[in-house]
Amino acid sequence: MSYVSATEVEDKVEQGAAEVNIPADIEWEMLDKSKFFFLGAALFSGVSGALYPMVVLKTRLQVSQSPESSISTAMSILRREGFRGFYRGFGTSLTGTIPARALYMTALEVTKSSVGTATIRLGVPEPAAATIANAAAGLSAAMAAQIVWTPIDVVSQRLMVQGDRRGGGKLERYSGGVDALRKILRSDGLRGLYRGFGMSILTYAPSNAVWWASYSVSQRFIWGGVGYYLCRKVEGKSSNTSNSLTPDHKTVMVVQGVSAAMAGGMSALITMPLDTIKTRLQVLNSEGGGGGDNGRCKSQLTIAQTVKNLVKEGGWSACYRGLGPRWASMSMSATTMITTYEFLKRLSTKSGATQ
Repeated sequence: MSYVSATEVEDKVEQGAAEVNIPADIEWEMLDKSKFFFLGAALFSGVSGALYPMVVLKTRLQVSQSPESSISTAMSILRREGFRGFYRGFGTSLTGTIPARALYMTALEVTKSSVGTATIRLGVPEPAAATIANAAAGLSAAMAAQIVWTPIDVVSQRLMVQGDRRGGGKLERYSGGVDALRKILRSDGLRGLYRGFGMSILTYAPSNAVWWASYSVSQRFIWGGVGYYLCRKVEGKSSNTSNSLTPDHKTVMVVQGVSAAMAGGMSALITMPLDTIKTRLQVLNSEGGGGGDNGRCKSQLTIAQTVKNLVKEGGWSACYRGLGPRWASMSMSATTMITTYEFLKRLSTKSGATQ
């Protein structure tokens, strides 16, 4: 997010310290909540649709028992299933995205606002307070969203691998999201829909905390270097001779996008093994390749068995299968998400509220 007060640029010029006046953050109280959630559902549904093929590709690579390149897997999907193969389970995923995003955004903004205010009152310097608030907000938002998202994730990921014939007897066959939901409930009960919930929390909670903290730090780093020169270029076209530099919205959006991509890449690298384990727990029904009756030989995989299988299949590097698509997906998702999110907040600001 953009910072509330003017941020001092670390690079000095001969005349003295320069200052970048970044537009103030839009607080939770300043938002029209109805507009915020309605527009948010529409905007983020579009973003999810654009990035969904990367998620399908990543999931296929993680479930595969043999190492394959992203390109060969993508070509295999196109050859066997056509372009629609990249959108298996999208309807189910989209259904869960709307309430999950609503929970995520609410927890994010409320936590960030309250923690930020509390840390400032405790005398914590503003840069550190922003980083702490962002980390806490990311943590709470991820935990809140997983209550809704884990069941949707389980169903949509089962549908994603439907066309992958390499799974053998491990993969149940479904005719759609409703059929998958019914079969999972019948065979495993509600517990089946929350398979991998602990791993999801373990993956996404620290991932979001790292992401939002990294995003906060990355913004300050960029504004301390590249941001200064971008603003200096803009200011050089005007007659303003002061050391106070005011970036336009386009410049702010560029810095936010680059910061988000940096944070997304770092988060993807750190949490990739956890995500691979989580995906296998949610998708695979049984250990080993034995062909069960419609996938019902139920020696349910544990975390230890999943790690053992991965190492046996390809060493520790197997935990990083799908890193390329996940890195690209998270970086692009982070960039589009944060620019969309900031745009959404500007659109949803109450009339008369100052930015």
